[in-house]
Amino acid sequence: MVCSATCAGLVLFTSSATATDVTFLKEAEAKKSAAVAAAAWARVPEILARIKPPTFPAQDFDITNYGAKGDDKTDCTDAFRRAIDACNQAGGGRVIVPAGVFSSGAIHLKSHVNLHVGQGATIRFSTDTKKYPLVFTRFECTEVMNFSPLIYAFEQEDIAITGEGTLDGQGATWHEWKMSVDSKKLVQMGNDGVPVARRIFGEGHTLRPNFVQPMRCRNVLIEGVRIINSPMWVLNPLYCTNVTISGVTVETKGPNTDGCDPDSCTDVLIQDCSFSDGDDCIAVKSGRDVDGRRVNIPCQNVVIRNCTFKAGHGGVTMGSETAGGIRNVFAEDCHFDSPDLDMAMRFKTSPARGGFIEDIYLRNCTVKTAKYGIHLTQRYGGNGARDGSEKPPIRNIDIRNSTFATLTKGPIFIEGWSADLKINDITIADCVFETGKGKSVITNASRIFLSGVKNGGLE
Repeated sequence: MVCSATCAGLVLFTSSATATDVTFLKEAEAKKSAAVAAAAWARVPEILARIKPPTFPAQDFDITNYGAKGDDKTDCTDAFRRAIDACNQAGGGRVIVPAGVFSSGAIHLKSHVNLHVGQGATIRFSTDTKKYPLVFTRFECTEVMNFSPLIYAFEQEDIAITGEGTLDGQGATWHEWKMSVDSKKLVQMGNDGVPVARRIFGEGHTLRPNFVQPMRCRNVLIEGVRIINSPMWVLNPLYCTNVTISGVTVETKGPNTDGCDPDSCTDVLIQDCSFSDGDDCIAVKSGRDVDGRRVNIPCQNVVIRNCTFKAGHGGVTMGSETAGGIRNVFAEDCHFDSPDLDMAMRFKTSPARGGFIEDIYLRNCTVKTAKYGIHLTQRYGGNGARDGSEKPPIRNIDIRNSTFATLTKGPIFIEGWSADLKINDITIADCVFETGKGKSVITNASRIFLSGVKNGGLE
C-alpha cells in the first residue's frame, strides 16, 4: 500500500516510484504486535543472567610501589607493566592508580587484573607513537597489525577498568591523521584477501589507535571512569563474551570518536553511561565488507539501558559495519538531548557491507532534542558491492512507547537500497512526536507498521 498522510502540520510521504508500503494497524493488529514485542523483551532476563561482572581477590598493587610518579612528567609505562604482571602472577587483584597525573604509553591488561583509577587520578596517554607497539587488532572493523590501543587486552579473562578517575587520550594530536590514505589501503587489502600477517601498519603509517580494546576476552568490566580526548573509537570490546560497561562518562571530540562500539561480541550490558562525542555514541558492529564476512562473527545479545546521549552522529546505532550480522539488541529508558545529536535511533549499512541488522527492540526512550528521531538507511556512504551480491537486510525492528520532542530535520527517515533490497518489518508504536518539525520520508521499504503514533500526523 502506498500512502500519504497529513495532520497537525507534519507530513508522512511515500512515493509509488520507490516501492513502499505503510500499514496503520487497527486495534486487534496493534495488540498482536505488542504481544510479539513483549515476548522478545521477555528474553532479556536470560541474557542478563549470563552477564556477570568479574570479581577479584582482595589485594592491591599500587603503581607508585613499582616506580610510577604522578607528576605528569615521568614515563610510567614500565611501572604499569610491572604492577600488572605482579598482580597477575599473585592470582589477581586491583592495580591501584592513586591521585595524581600519570603519563603512560600503551597499557596491556592481563587476566584477573582490575585497573582501578582512583578519585583524583588521571592516566594521560603519550602521543609518542613509539610507545604503542604493533598488535593484532581491528581498524574500523577490518583486521590489521597496527598500533596498540591505549588500553589493550588479548585473550584474557576476568579483567576490569574501574574507579572515579580519568583516562585522557590526548586525541587532538592523533586527529591530524583523520584523512589517512592508509584506511583506504587497509580496506582494499581486506577486500583482496591479503593475509592479516601482511597487513602491517603501525609506526610509519597513520591508522589511529582505539582507546580501550579488550580483544577475544571473557568477563570484562568497565565501570565508573571518565574518558576524554580519544584518538579514535573509545570503548571497543572486540570478539568478547560477557561484557559489562556501567556508569562510564565519555567526553570527546574529533573524527571517528565513537563512544562505545561492541564489535562481534556476545552478551553485552551497557548501562547508566553518558556519551558526548564526535561520532556515534553507541554503535553495535560486526565487521566490514569482505574481511568482515570472512571472520563472520555476529554481535548479539546486547542490552542498553538508562544511558544519556548528547553530542554525536547517532545515539543508539546499529552499523554501519554489519558483515557478521547484528541481532538481539535491546535498548530502553535512554535519554537523548543535544542539538548536536544528528540521529537519536540510527540504523545504517549498504550492499558493500553484507550481514544483517535484525531483531532490534527499543522502548521507553525520551528524545528531547535531536535532528532526526528514527533514521534507517541501506545507502550509507552510497556504496554497494561491485556485483550487487551482498544485500544486508534491515528487518524486524520494533520501536515503541517513546517520546520525540524537538526534531529539527524530521521524525522518521527510512531509506532502502532499491526495489530489490528493501527495509522490511519495521514497527513504530505508541510514540509521541512533537508537531510541526518537518516531514517523515519512507522509501524502498515494505511492511512498515505504525500504531498509536501521536501528535505527528501519522495515525
